[in-house]
Amino acid sequence: MPTTGVHLGLSTLFIRKQLLSEEQIASAITASRKNQTSLVSSIIQQQLISAKTIAELCYEEYGTPLLDLNEFDISAIPDEFLNKKLIEKHKCLPLFKRGNRLYIATSDPTNIAALEDFQFSAGLHAEAILVEDDKLTKALETVLEEDITGLDLSAIDEEALAGIEVTDTDKRDEETGNGKDDAPIVIYINKILTDAIRKGASDLHFEPYEKRYRIRFRIDGILKEVSEPPVNLSGRISARLKVMSKLDIAERRVPQDGRIKMKMSRTKSIDFRVSTLPTIWGEKIVMRILDSSSAQLGIEKLGYEDDQRLMYEEMLSKPQGMILVTGPTGSGKTVSLYTGLNILNTEERNISTVEDPVEINLEGVNQVHINLKAGLTFASALRSFLRQDPDVVMVGEIRDLETAEIAIKAAQTGHLVLSTLHTNSAAETLTRLINMGVAGYNIASSVNLIIAQRLSRRLCPACKTPEIIPDNELLKLGFSQQQLDEGITPHKPVGCEHCSGGYKGRVGIYEVMKMSDEIARTIMEGGNSLQILKQAKSQGMRDLRDSGLLKVIQGVTSIAEINRVTSF
Repeated sequence: MPTTGVHLGLSTLFIRKQLLSEEQIASAITASRKNQTSLVSSIIQQQLISAKTIAELCYEEYGTPLLDLNEFDISAIPDEFLNKKLIEKHKCLPLFKRGNRLYIATSDPTNIAALEDFQFSAGLHAEAILVEDDKLTKALETVLEEDITGLDLSAIDEEALAGIEVTDTDKRDEETGNGKDDAPIVIYINKILTDAIRKGASDLHFEPYEKRYRIRFRIDGILKEVSEPPVNLSGRISARLKVMSKLDIAERRVPQDGRIKMKMSRTKSIDFRVSTLPTIWGEKIVMRILDSSSAQLGIEKLGYEDDQRLMYEEMLSKPQGMILVTGPTGSGKTVSLYTGLNILNTEERNISTVEDPVEINLEGVNQVHINLKAGLTFASALRSFLRQDPDVVMVGEIRDLETAEIAIKAAQTGHLVLSTLHTNSAAETLTRLINMGVAGYNIASSVNLIIAQRLSRRLCPACKTPEIIPDNELLKLGFSQQQLDEGITPHKPVGCEHCSGGYKGRVGIYEVMKMSDEIARTIMEGGNSLQILKQAKSQGMRDLRDSGLLKVIQGVTSIAEINRVTSF
């Protein structure tokens, strides 16, 4: 792991240059120790100072040579200098040797201990080269990444698989995964999984049909076909995936659920949630990639507008009450909740969650996976939590009146409760609780905040281009006359080598509704979702459409994307 030692010279420099206050430095130090990162990384993650600014400041102050790591060929580093234990410990990277000197890339030139360790290990005099921390992090991930098979995954493709002959014996072996040609299948599956991770896919679909077999990745919310292996290998592929998921490979008549843990490097592993479904042409298998690092992004990176983020943070600081997050499957609800839990996850708090299933592992949080066969439901787990001296409780989903009533009781008796519902908007969440049978006065007195959200694809900054749209059309799309007067330049996707169809990554679009006296009164008077929405908007709330159009004005996404994920 990167060193968590704090270098006082760097802290003093930031304070002396009036870039950070002593309180901000103290907060960054605490975060670095908690997250096992360097002080520089902690400062950058909190968006206190940019990586480029820190590098330029250190260059001016210490005179350490400055290098753009993007221009350096990482693959040219001699293996003899890649002491991965020291690289992980100090978050530094040996680059090259000249004479009897070994040059070390670092974002913190005051880290003398790192230079001494590399000097002792290599038997050479170590000298620092200053690089930007974010670029260093990417380089370290490349260097530390270890292929799980130790083989060249690019060596196996569809053509190689097409050369495998399937005999009657092989067809019987498909049921046990003991075919004589399994090695290419193993390598091929490993290649598919690692490709999915590198491309940022959220789901993988393995789909058998009568005359073809296709594999699709869901990237930025859109499914794309990536491979078409021979259809006669359908059984072998599903058998291999079921073996990896510890499922019953002989059972092909009923759906099964499993999990795969894939080690990507010494410091990072990725979990896959696996679901099988019998179809008329074989078993369809869908895998969801569960990356715990998504909960470590920080609330400022999720796409909340400043006022929305402040409302969320304000309600997270409350000792009791309920925060509800709503939206369709795949809209990022779990990441929003876990980002909040990560903020709350301190030594002073007892946090428990019950989920179906547990998707993100978070150290310091007591996580429970429901088991319906054993009678462990959301409601029964929630009852048990309340006997375990909780401060914060997270319920994966409120599905019924029993769970809703227990959660509300917890919120009213000194606990902070976080949960999700499946509704289309914040206002509809309140009426959904009423329709479940929850009394209006209980909702008004317990719910603090409701967040409705969607995920929209980000425009690629390298290739996006302005889109000319007449003002009358912009008005029809939902933009206000005031926004038009201030100037709007929508952008549209183009597509380049850096992106997928003009988009790269996703950003959240939010509707954040704070419970007010007026909204509470509307609920208790039996108001419907339209009346609640009208009251909330009169108090300044932006609905999903308004928040999406704001992202268009900011150049983050396109009008086509907002039309896809929101209604008007």
